[in-house]
Amino acid sequence: MIKSSYKILALMSGTSLDGIDIIYVSFTFHKGWKFKIHNAETIPYSAEWKSKLRQLVTFPMEELQAIDLKYSEHLATSISDFINKYTIKDIDFIASHGHTALHQPERGLTYQIGNHQILADKLNRKIICDFRVQDVKLGGQGAPLVPIGDRLLFNPFYYCLNLGGFANISYELNEERIAFDICPINIVLNHYVSKLNLDYDNKGQIASTGTINKDLLDQLNALPFYKEQPPKSLGLEWVELHIYPLLESYQLQTEDLLRTYVEHVAIQISKIVTRKDTQVLVTGGGVYNDFLMRRIAYFSTSEITIPDDEIVEYKEALIFGLLGVLKDRNEVNCLRSVTGANKNHSSGKILNPKKRN
Repeated sequence: MIKSSYKILALMSGTSLDGIDIIYVSFTFHKGWKFKIHNAETIPYSAEWKSKLRQLVTFPMEELQAIDLKYSEHLATSISDFINKYTIKDIDFIASHGHTALHQPERGLTYQIGNHQILADKLNRKIICDFRVQDVKLGGQGAPLVPIGDRLLFNPFYYCLNLGGFANISYELNEERIAFDICPINIVLNHYVSKLNLDYDNKGQIASTGTINKDLLDQLNALPFYKEQPPKSLGLEWVELHIYPLLESYQLQTEDLLRTYVEHVAIQISKIVTRKDTQVLVTGGGVYNDFLMRRIAYFSTSEITIPDDEIVEYKEALIFGLLGVLKDRNEVNCLRSVTGANKNHSSGKILNPKKRN
């Protein structure tokens, strides 16, 4: 008999490099899925790990595999510390997204570090992980994967918009879930404020003092990706190839560059969020950028809803937890309408700890 309730740890590491998001959450099913987050924490990265993760696309495969092993050990230590800190006893399994090292679905390639067998062995627990690989093998983008959770956990909202390293969105269209990446956000903004020895632009205060460079804005808005039809997804490689060289070619003051880029983000989001008088659930670290939120609201005709901080900060970890539950039940957790795969499927890899002598 399939269980109707689960208690799991779920973790996520995003491209903005804020840290490892870990939650302890229970899911129950009765005519639909419900959840309760019991404990949640973001464990910041050391300067060394930030530097390494930022450069993952530059490493040869042999070196990436070595980093994968070390990162899996780092996750195991972080999870163990979390379990001890909150005295967690009852865990069905751990659902882990890992951290994206390479994402080139057009080449049939996606690689998330932190899904190594050593994670299960060190923790002596069942791990469900590596959710993107199967989808890419089935011809999909391997992303975004969160929309199944938007449908099952947050269905009162027409649009679910996430403002993280990248802006992504999901919504129902013709009885199918549509989802895709809109544009990069924090991965770009944080990159440039880091040159001022800051982790992020607090509330968008630096950007708000800048001036828009119209030529740069026009060039950003003219990038071919924005004309492509979904399914489509973005990765660090695309940012390094198309965004950074364009921004740096203008040699702007940081505040002007940030101001122009924030306007670009708000415009691109407004081109997608077009339904009047509908509810938009907005999550991700970008909601704390007051200036960005004001610019999005300026272009929007929809009702923007920001949930409590727990959902804002941990929604992606929460949904990867749900993906783990669905995989454990052998139920669909990856939608072809979202990723472009040739079928709906139950994605992920199950790692069981090796028996100890």
